Amino acid sequence: MRILALDSAVARCSATIVAGGMVVAGRQQDLDRGHASVLPVMTHDVLRAAGLSAADLDLIAVTVGPGSFTGIRGAVALALGIGVAANRPVIAVTVGEALADSLPHLGRRTLWSATTSRRGRIFLEIGDTVFSLALTELPPTMGPIALTGMAAPDVASRLAARGSNVMLTDARLPTGRHIAAVAERRFLGQIRALAAEPLYVDPPQAKLPGGKSLPDVAT
Repeated sequence: MRILALDSAVARCSATIVAGGMVVAGRQQDLDRGHASVLPVMTHDVLRAAGLSAADLDLIAVTVGPGSFTGIRGAVALALGIGVAANRPVIAVTVGEALADSLPHLGRRTLWSATTSRRGRIFLEIGDTVFSLALTELPPTMGPIALTGMAAPDVASRLAARGSNVMLTDARLPTGRHIAAVAERRFLGQIRALAAEPLYVDPPQAKLPGGKSLPDVAT
């Protein structure tokens, strides 16, 4: 399958063309902000480098979170726009799923994916569940743990101090190849369905006049 994988959920913005499980073309840049303006240019560049148009793709994969609300929203909007224009499916992938795909067999260890939150907290992805919590609020471990994500070192140190059996992996940021691999499995119905929309976790920070909160649209 020819897949365009888009990611701007965390600290890296990337666009990748993957065909038959191999990277054909890719662009990436580490960014704190500005993902929404950079990602469309990257997408244009990788399609041109691969000699493809959007209509030549089989599907578009996009990370939907957890992570930066602005980055996720921009990537999802771009993916959906391309999907509509080219009449191609858009498949959602979580950050934790993409990181998990990059790891070898973990045995009996449960995988925790820890992403730094903009609020000085973390997003913790365990299986199909995502939590937003402080480092002091980590849940109890039930057996051996493997950790991925940018916040993994901090989480690992705290769990180790509690006496937990922890393995710190070197998987920190998702890559286009692994985003595409998860998306292909989801497209084929091999894993649970997931809506191609931002994965909302946190309540909003912004307030309307009078102190009322905006709708829950923050990750």
